[in-house]
Amino acid sequence: MASDPIDRDGLRPRFWERGLASLNPKEWEALCDGCGKCCLNKLEDEETGEVALTRIACRLFDDGTCRCSSYATRLSFVPECVVLTPKTLADAAYFMPDTCAYRRLHEGRPLPHWHPLLTGDPMSPHLAGASLMDETVNETMVADEDWEDFVIEEPTGDA
Repeated sequence: MASDPIDRDGLRPRFWERGLASLNPKEWEALCDGCGKCCLNKLEDEETGEVALTRIACRLFDDGTCRCSSYATRLSFVPECVVLTPKTLADAAYFMPDTCAYRRLHEGRPLPHWHPLLTGDPMSPHLAGASLMDETVNETMVADEDWEDFVIEEPTGDA
């Protein structure tokens, strides 16, 4: 099993079932499954509000680990990066990936069966096919007008 870049030691058992408002900062961070889909650029239809996921990743995204290469200082480089907090979640949930633990819990749905909090394995989203590890294109390599050519279906890991 790979080492987990997210500190999941010493957490309350099944803390996510107590409601998002009850989470401490460490538990909040531990909800991240490490799929990296929140770092993929999305296209939103202005008329319908529908959000389409692309294979185009933020310039700070590390395709091989599905992690931000500068997480602690990302806002210095990408000021438009969404900082997901209990206060921002209600406004941001609609464009978060459908498999995202924050979105799912906000909508009253359970964690996906492959979530590391359930499996104990930080590689489980990748092994389940729920991430785009090694399958993205850096946003600096694609012209804005070509983004529609990179729209994909969200990998869910449910296949």
